[in-house]
Amino acid sequence: MSKVTMLSADEFAKTVEAGEGLTLVDFYADWCGPCKMIAPVLEDLADEYDGKVTIVKLDADAHPEVLSKYGVRGLPTLMMFENGKPVGTRIGAQPASALKTFIGEHTA
Repeated sequence: MSKVTMLSADEFAKTVEAGEGLTLVDFYADWCGPCKMIAPVLEDLADEYDGKVTIVKLDADAHPEVLSKYGVRGLPTLMMFENGKPVGTRIGAQPASALKTFIGEHTA
């Protein structure tokens, strides 16, 4: 079973914006090739960082209002939230090593 959870806009507000701890949000679209490329990497990272970082996905096409709120302009965009506030962003497909470094910046 996937540890990366798909969220609606309402779930995003409850899980991410009102959440505690670290949450990595993958803003993606089904038609986005690079988004598909990083999906298995995010699944692996969700296993590796289980209990430390929650990893979720939000469909850009279904929830443009959330993208607009956070200034997301390119896909995939990975945004780290800490206690409901954005604390870091990476745009574009990233190798696992770069994503581990990004996560490590916030878990250290």
